Amino acid sequence: MHSYQPIPANKSTLLKVEGLDKAFNGLEVLSDINFTLENPNFVTFLGPSGCGKSTLFKILLELLKPDRGEIHRGYKSSGYLPQEGLLFPWKTLIQNVELPLELHGTNKKERRKRAKDHLDTFGLAGFEDSYPYQLSGGMRQRAALLRTILTDAPVLFLDEPFGSLDALTRDKLQRWLFGILEEFDQTILFITHDVEEAVFLSETIILFTDRPAHKKAEISVNLSKTERDKTNEDFFNYQKKVFTYIEEEKYGQDQSF
Repeated sequence: MHSYQPIPANKSTLLKVEGLDKAFNGLEVLSDINFTLENPNFVTFLGPSGCGKSTLFKILLELLKPDRGEIHRGYKSSGYLPQEGLLFPWKTLIQNVELPLELHGTNKKERRKRAKDHLDTFGLAGFEDSYPYQLSGGMRQRAALLRTILTDAPVLFLDEPFGSLDALTRDKLQRWLFGILEEFDQTILFITHDVEEAVFLSETIILFTDRPAHKKAEISVNLSKTERDKTNEDFFNYQKKVFTYIEEEKYGQDQSF
């Protein structure tokens, strides 16, 4: 049995997942997933490649049904950026970016203005009429992220948006994303298997085991902006904490820092 339940209006909980299981053709992918998010800003789901993180996202987005468990939501809508970004190749950059506004019925003049207002922040100004094949991988991902943000959804699901990029471009986009977060009043749920990326971006890290995934730990990342320097000792210590969990051979009950 599974169910999707709203959270009462007087509660501050953003998302609560209880006893979530999922299997495909007898192969168990998610096992007894439990966590509660209390109106956070940036939460990363961290775990090995193929452990079931994307499956969990799709269940939370109601693109898949769980076999068992309950999901309680404190929000009414969400935006989704899959791993591939999925810009339409026959549309220009600006046409791709403004698509959510078009689907919401916003007139062309207004949606074009709203999209253009953010192009400079996203490093895309001057490329409005370019097609995806004419853009770098980093530019395509920034355009896809802007399109997701313009859904105006309070919660954004980002599934390894930088995973296919080279290390230098990925580092550049991590720093760029961290720099623009304050401009947008949206909660981000983020998937990665990169520990450094998770520590750099997150307020909360939910760490999953290998398949079948279950929650191993929930880690609060209490670092200031200046401490989110990848050469900083405090930053390194958070990475060390995460790696300590990953390298342990046996796990007990869910733990938190």
